Amino acid sequence: MSKVTIISGSPSEQTRLNGVFHDVLNHLEGIGITPEIINVRALPSEALIQARFDHEEIKEANKKVEDSNIIVILTPVYKASFSGVLKTYLDLLPQNGLEGKTILPIAVGGTFGHLLMIDYSLKPVLTALGATHILKGAFVLDSQIEKLENNRYELNPEAKNRLVASLNSIKSSQLTV
Repeated sequence: MSKVTIISGSPSEQTRLNGVFHDVLNHLEGIGITPEIINVRALPSEALIQARFDHEEIKEANKKVEDSNIIVILTPVYKASFSGVLKTYLDLLPQNGLEGKTILPIAVGGTFGHLLMIDYSLKPVLTALGATHILKGAFVLDSQIEKLENNRYELNPEAKNRLVASLNSIKSSQLTV
């Protein structure tokens, strides 16, 4: 049975990344997968900043990653890189914490010029953590996500199609219930 963990690397609670997060969650639940979720911003900031590997909430988050064979990583793009809060958490994973896992990176940014952030910024860090099977992933422009009421967001059809194609790139054999 496949286990999936979604790591959301947004430092903000109100972010367009939430629209992507909910579409990913709905897609997975629609095929019978209930993923574990790590909202990095909800982890204790002191434990993250002080690299407290022994903190109970950090150990619990790391256990979710350890027990999963598919990791979906969501991040906004800040200054042509992934979020600092995501990096802070990734630094607390064990040295080979992503070994043997399928990784699907998904980013939200202001311009397609930031698309390369996935390849040139995020993938090297994931590789350093032992990841060898990193899927192409998806990049969504901020402008392709409409802000609705109550911290809800909706992706336009083009962005939604790219996201679904990326989610479908995870081999169906890996997503067996």
